[in-house]
Amino acid sequence: MRYCINCCIHLLPNDLHRQCFRCRGPDHNNQKCPVCRGENKIPLYTDRKQMKWLAVLEVRTDHCESWNGIFCLRKGKLCSLMFGLIIMTLVMVSYMLTGAKHGLLLIPSPFHYGAFASNPSLMDNESLSDMKDYSQPSKMNISYVKDYPSIKLIIDTITSKIEFITRQRPDLEELRKQEPHMFSVIPNKFLPNSKNPCWYEEYRGNTTTDPYATNSYALYSKRFRIIFDYLRKVFWNHLYHYKDKHYRLRCLPHFYIIGQPKCGTTDLYDRLRLHPDVRFSAIKEPHWWTRKRFGIIRLRDGFHDRYPVEDYLDLFDLAAHQIQSVLQSDAVKERGERNNIIIGEASASTMWDNNAWIFFYDNSTEGEPPFLIQDFIHAFQPNAKLIIMLRDPVERLYSDYLYFASANKSAEDFHEKVAESLQLFEGCVLDFSLRACVYNNTLNNAMPVRLQVGLYVVYLLDWLTVFNKDQILVLRLEDHASNMRYTMHMVFQFLDLGPLSEKQEALITKSPASNTRRPEDRSLGPMLPTTKAILRDFYRPFNTKLAQVLFDEAFLWKRT
Repeated sequence: MRYCINCCIHLLPNDLHRQCFRCRGPDHNNQKCPVCRGENKIPLYTDRKQMKWLAVLEVRTDHCESWNGIFCLRKGKLCSLMFGLIIMTLVMVSYMLTGAKHGLLLIPSPFHYGAFASNPSLMDNESLSDMKDYSQPSKMNISYVKDYPSIKLIIDTITSKIEFITRQRPDLEELRKQEPHMFSVIPNKFLPNSKNPCWYEEYRGNTTTDPYATNSYALYSKRFRIIFDYLRKVFWNHLYHYKDKHYRLRCLPHFYIIGQPKCGTTDLYDRLRLHPDVRFSAIKEPHWWTRKRFGIIRLRDGFHDRYPVEDYLDLFDLAAHQIQSVLQSDAVKERGERNNIIIGEASASTMWDNNAWIFFYDNSTEGEPPFLIQDFIHAFQPNAKLIIMLRDPVERLYSDYLYFASANKSAEDFHEKVAESLQLFEGCVLDFSLRACVYNNTLNNAMPVRLQVGLYVVYLLDWLTVFNKDQILVLRLEDHASNMRYTMHMVFQFLDLGPLSEKQEALITKSPASNTRRPEDRSLGPMLPTTKAILRDFYRPFNTKLAQVLFDEAFLWKRT
C-alpha cells in the first residue's frame, strides 16, 4: 500500500486525514490503514521505493489529541537536523586539517586571530641551519597577502612604543638577601694558580656516603645517571687530603655561551670541546641559572624542588678532576706554572630567559624584574667571559618554529602564529614598558612563536649594564657558516687559548656542522614572502639599535 508522504509528514486531526484522496481512495480500508488503525509509526515511501536512510522520518501519531502530531513532527525534524550538522562538522574539520596542511584552503583559516595557544617548549636546542634552505621558491597565498596592511598597523604601533631605557643595577646586599645559600657556598676569591675559577671545599662525608645521592639532575633525568655513576666510581680518587681532612675541588665556568636558541650555539659548543684546553659541564645545557634553580623543569609541568647550587657545581666535577691533576703536578707545584684548562657552559637560555622572576621576586617596578640572571653571575664572577651567537631574527624564528612545533607544521600555520603573537605583543607594549613585555612570563608563554627571543639588543643592553663590552663576544651564524676558521680563531683569541697544531685546527674547523635542520622540516620549504616582510618590519628597529651598539652594520641583516 502507498501512503501520502505529505499527509504523513503533516499529520493533522483525523477529520483532515480522511480528506486525503490518496489515503481515502475507493479501496481504503480503515482496518488496514496504519494511520486510521492508530499504529505508532508510519514508514515513508515515494514511488514504491523506500527513501534513503538520511531522509527517513519516524513519525509518532496519536489521534487522541491534535497537537501531538505537530510535536512528533518537530522532534523528527530536530533529530535529522542535529544528525546533519554533526556530519557537516566532521566533513569541515577533515577539510580544514588536510587543506590547511597542504595549502588547499580557499579562504583563510577561521582561527586566524583566534585563541592563542601556549608555547609548551622550554628546551633550547640550537642548530647551524642550512643556509640554502632559504633560496627555495615559495608559493604565494593571496589570502595571506591581504593580511599585510592590518598587521603593518600593529607593527607601527609596536615601533612607536619602543624605548631603550637603561635599567638600574641592584646592589650586592640586595642580591645576598635573595640568594643567601648561594652566597654561602661560592667564595669571594678563587685559586690564584688556576685560570679557571676554582676553590677547595671540605668534604664531610665518609667512604660509604654517595656524594651524588641527592643531585636533582641525576634524580629527575635518566640520561644523566650514567654520567653520575661514573663520577661515583672515581670520586674518592680525586679528593685532596690535608691534615686529616678531605677536600674536593669545586669549579665554576670560565666562560658561558649564553645564546641564542637556533643560532648555532650547539655547533660552536661541539667545536670548542675539541680544543685540548677546553672542558664543558657534564650536560651541555644545564639551564640552572634560568630555570633549575627556581625548580622549573618544564614550566607547563609546574614547579619542582629548587636545584641547589651544589647540584650545579657537581656538573663540573669531571673537568675539576682534570684541573686538580694539573694543580698537583710538579709543573705547578715546583715551577709555579698555572693551570690553563678552562671550563665552559652552553645553556642558550642564559641570555634571555628571566621568566621565573615573577614567581620569586615581588618587589618589581612597573612590571620589570628587579633582578636578572646576569646580576648574580657578575656578583660571583665579575671577570667571566660571555659568547653570544646570533643570526637573522626572521630566519631564527622560522627555524625555532620548525624545531619545536609538534604537528601540522606549514608556512601558512607559521604565518598565523606570527600574526597572533604580534597582536599579543602589541597589547602588552600599549600598557607596559618594552623590558616588562620582553620578560613577561604570561605573554611569552601565550605567544605561539617566540618573537621575543629575536629582540637581541634588549637583552644585550641589559647584560652591558653589569659586564664590560670587552667581556662579551658577539658572533653571527652567517659568518660562522661561511668562514668557520675565522670565527673559531676569534673565539680562541677571545678566550686566550693556546696555539693549535695544524691537525688539531683542521679537526676543529672541518668537522661536519652539528644539529642541522631535519629533512622533514626542510621539505616544508621557506616561510611565505608576506610573513618574511612582516617580520622584517617588526625586527628592523631592534636590528638598527643592535648595529649601533656593536658598531657593525652586518647586524642589520640586509642581505639575508
